[in-house]
Amino acid sequence: EPSLGLGYPIDALPALKRIKRYFEPGDEEALKFKFDFIGLQNYFRVVGKKSLFPPFLWAKQVDAENRNVPMNEMKFEVYPEGIYKILKQFSKYNINNIIITENGVCYKDEVKNGRINDKQRIQFFESYLSNVLKAKNEGVPVNGYFVWSLTDNFEWSEGYDPRFGLVHIDFQTQERKIKDSGYWFKDFLNLI
Repeated sequence: EPSLGLGYPIDALPALKRIKRYFEPGDEEALKFKFDFIGLQNYFRVVGKKSLFPPFLWAKQVDAENRNVPMNEMKFEVYPEGIYKILKQFSKYNINNIIITENGVCYKDEVKNGRINDKQRIQFFESYLSNVLKAKNEGVPVNGYFVWSLTDNFEWSEGYDPRFGLVHIDFQTQERKIKDSGYWFKDFLNLI
């Protein structure tokens, strides 16, 4: 918010009041600049259990598997409404170009008869993209969407196990196979 010329969100985060004394006249204006675009990444939401004792920073995260909600292979909640909500939140600022720089999901891939039928990933993209289109139709300036990921890849914290790609890679042979979600995405792009 400071870079948008809106100051620090002291009402939302009272702990920021302490830094206000260090500001000089003109600092807020000096921090302000015009963005070419805002890049958003969305994978999951975090749900917290409120702490009974101030400061509320001691709140505990409530894992998706303890809430009986849809999850991906990494036990992160699949929450399509989240991408809509974050797009609407950012549309409140005077930003004219939002690009979703990463959005994707990992599920176990099973190669059967030379094919990877990844229905869950297709459902993921159908639900997330419908929420992106809903926001765009309501005037949110979404001008780009990048799938994570074109191919299965190495995830820094997890290695090769979580498979996010539209294209399956056999990491032993380097053979690639387009997953059903890859074909679905191609058909989707031909529609728009």
